[in-house]
Amino acid sequence: MSIHVLPEDVVVKIAAGEVIERPSSVVKELVENSLDAGATFIRISVQGDGRQRIEISDDGMGIPNDEVEVAFARHATSKLRQADDLYSLNTLGFRGEALASIAAVSRVTLTTRAEAETQGTLIRLEAGQIRQRRGVGVPRGTQIVVENLFFNTPARLKFLKSEQSEKRQISSIVTRYAMAYPYVRFVLEQDGREIFRSNGSGQLLDVMLGALGLDNLKSMFEVSDAHLNVHIYGFTSAPNYNRSDRSRITLFVNGRWITDSSLTFAVTQAYHTLLMTGRYPVAVLMLQVSPEDVDVNVHPTKAEVRFRDPDAVFSAVQRAVRRAVIDHAQLPAIRTANRMTGELVWSPEGSMTQAGLDLQLMDAGQHARHHGLVESASVNDEAESADELRRPRTLPLLRIVGQVGASYIIAEGPAGLYLIDQHAAHERVLYEAFMAAHARKEPAQQFTLDAQSITLAPDQAHVLESNLGTLAEIGFEIEPFGPNVFVIRAVPAMLSDDDPIAVINQIVMDMEQGLAPGQKAIEDKIVLQVCKRAAVKAGQILSMEQMQSIIRQLERCDSPLTCPHGRPTMIHMTSDQLAREFGRLGS
Repeated sequence: MSIHVLPEDVVVKIAAGEVIERPSSVVKELVENSLDAGATFIRISVQGDGRQRIEISDDGMGIPNDEVEVAFARHATSKLRQADDLYSLNTLGFRGEALASIAAVSRVTLTTRAEAETQGTLIRLEAGQIRQRRGVGVPRGTQIVVENLFFNTPARLKFLKSEQSEKRQISSIVTRYAMAYPYVRFVLEQDGREIFRSNGSGQLLDVMLGALGLDNLKSMFEVSDAHLNVHIYGFTSAPNYNRSDRSRITLFVNGRWITDSSLTFAVTQAYHTLLMTGRYPVAVLMLQVSPEDVDVNVHPTKAEVRFRDPDAVFSAVQRAVRRAVIDHAQLPAIRTANRMTGELVWSPEGSMTQAGLDLQLMDAGQHARHHGLVESASVNDEAESADELRRPRTLPLLRIVGQVGASYIIAEGPAGLYLIDQHAAHERVLYEAFMAAHARKEPAQQFTLDAQSITLAPDQAHVLESNLGTLAEIGFEIEPFGPNVFVIRAVPAMLSDDDPIAVINQIVMDMEQGLAPGQKAIEDKIVLQVCKRAAVKAGQILSMEQMQSIIRQLERCDSPLTCPHGRPTMIHMTSDQLAREFGRLGS
C-alpha cells in the first residue's frame, strides 16, 4: 500500500477514539471544563446509559460569542500558550481536544453566555460540522447537550458494557469530582431521577456522606500529613471496612483524578498485617504537589501522571495512611443472632482510640480497683521485662476465664466479654517482638544439632540463593553445598521446635509467588511465615499461665486487634449486649 495522508474526518475520528471511550468519558471531560470555568454549580442529566442524551450545565464564566466556533476546533484551548506552560498548570484540561472529539462522534448543542455579554449563543453540530448558530437569551454559564453518541462510529457501540455498568461509571466520575471539589454543588440525574447531590459546603465529609452513606462513613477516618513537599489530605477506612478489589481507592493530584498502580499499592501497604490477603481498603486521598514536580501530559485521557520523584510521593502516601490507620484502628464486635430471624449479624462498636476500646486509659491497678477484678499472679507476669512495662497499654486489663474449643481464649474486661483467637493473638505478639529485635539488629538464632541439607529444583535454588542475605538478617544461616543443595545451620530461635527443611520449603514457595518488587516485601513475607509457624495452633490446649502470658503481651502490642495477616485477633461483646441478649436490658 502506498503512503498517504489520512482524510481529516478519519483523523478526527481516530483522535476522538483516544479521548472518548464511553459515555462516562464525555461526562468526565465536560465536568472538567465546567470546573476550569470556575463553576460553583454543575448539573449532570443522563438518559439511559448516556448514548441517548447527556446534558451538563454550569454557572461558570461561559464562552464569549466570538470564540464559540473555535472552541470546537482541534487543539483549541485557553489553558496554555507554550509547551513550558505544561509544568505550571492549575487547570484540569489543556490539550483542547475534548469538545472537538465529542462533537466528532455525536450531535451536540451548546448554549453559553459570558458574563460581560448581554446575549448568549446557541450552536448545533453534527459529526463535527456546524448545523446552526444563533443568539439566545440565557443566564451566564454553559449548557451542553450531547445526543446520539457514537451514531457515526457504530463499531464503538459493540464495545460498550451493559447499561447498568455505564450508569455506575458515570456516577463514579461525578462523585469523585464532587469529593475533589467540595465547594462546588453537584447534582446528578439519571432517567429523570436524582442520584446524587452535594451541597457545596466545602467540607469533604459532607460529600462523602452522600457518596458512601452514613454507615460506611462511620468507618472512615481522616488522613492529614505533609512529607517531602507532598501534602496529603483525605479519609481512609478502618481495617474492618474493606473490599475485595482496589476500585474504591480514589486518588487526586492537584485536583485531578488519576489512576496510579504504585500509589494504590502504597495505600494497601499502609495496611500491612492489618488486612487479610485479598482485601483492600476504601480511601479518598488528595495530593498536593508543586506543578513543576508532576507531568500531566502522559496519557490521552489525562488519567495518569508522572512524578519527578515517584519514590518520595510513594513514601509520603504510605506514611500518611499508615499513621492514620494505626491511630484509629477499630475493634470488630461480636456477631450476634438476630432475635427475629436467627441470622448472624455484625454489631460494630466505636473506634478504638489510644485509650483503648473507648475507655479512659488507666493503669492496671486502677482497672482492677475500679471494676473489682482480682487477678491471680503468674510466673509469666513476674517475668515481664522493664522495657515491656514501659510500653503503653493498648488494651484494657483482661482477666482470663478459660479456653473454648482449644482455639479461643475467653477473657473478661471492664467493657464486657472478649473472645480471643489464640493463634492470631500469638502471631501478633511474635511478629512485634520479632520486628523489635530485628530493628535492634538482634535476631535470635537457634543452631541445629546436626546440619541438615535440602535439595531444591533449579528455579527454586536460584530463588533461595538470591535471598540468602535477607534470610541471614532474619536469623537463618544457610550455605550452598553443591548444585541446588543447601545446608541449614541455624534458624530463628522461635522455630527451634519446627522442622528446618519444612520451613525452608514453605519460605521458598512463598518467595516464588507474586510479590511486590523489592527486598522489603520479600523480608516481610518471610517474617510472616516464621511467626505463623511459631505461633500456638488452633486445637492446642493451653494452661492458664500460657494464656495469661499471651494476653499480657498482646495488651502491650502496637496493633493488638489484628494478626500480621490482617485477621482479627478478638471479638468483643459489651455488657449491654450481653444484657440485651438475655433480655435483661431495661428490666
